[in-house]
Amino acid sequence: MILEIRKYGDPVLDRKAELVTEFGPGLARLVDDMFETMYAAPGVGLAAPQVGVSRRLFVMDCSSNRDAAERHVLVNPELLAREGKEKGDEGCLSFPGIFFEVERAARVVVRAQDVRGDWFELDVTGLDSRCVQHENDHLDGVLFIQHLSALRRDLVRRKIRKRQKAGDW
Repeated sequence: MILEIRKYGDPVLDRKAELVTEFGPGLARLVDDMFETMYAAPGVGLAAPQVGVSRRLFVMDCSSNRDAAERHVLVNPELLAREGKEKGDEGCLSFPGIFFEVERAARVVVRAQDVRGDWFELDVTGLDSRCVQHENDHLDGVLFIQHLSALRRDLVRRKIRKRQKAGDW
């Protein structure tokens, strides 16, 4: 089932998400719905708060559904290491049509649980690294515009207000 993606301004996006403590059919269904929603949007990552669920969980697939091995579910993720820096264009499903260059770590190591509750680690670079950091930020109530200068953040907010007035938000 495709879920509603919450847009900037929804308070669920500003809160730190709670740990996932129950693993079972309900979580598996949420994960399936999140993948379906992400692919339909389309996007490469989606955090639970973006669909109104304040839990520490995100899904990602930087192959855009072309490689099943690239489908990842990260429950209760913890960033263990960050290395290097790189800038790249970034967008967000909660900010449709808005893209900015954001600096992130070039490589990250993340520890997380899978949908069954088993722990694993991912060591990623490139778009995967950017996606892990972006989605993990969502779990802490941090939005990608918070990585921008104050001037650029104001520009984004003005753009959004114009779109809200036009009924396009």
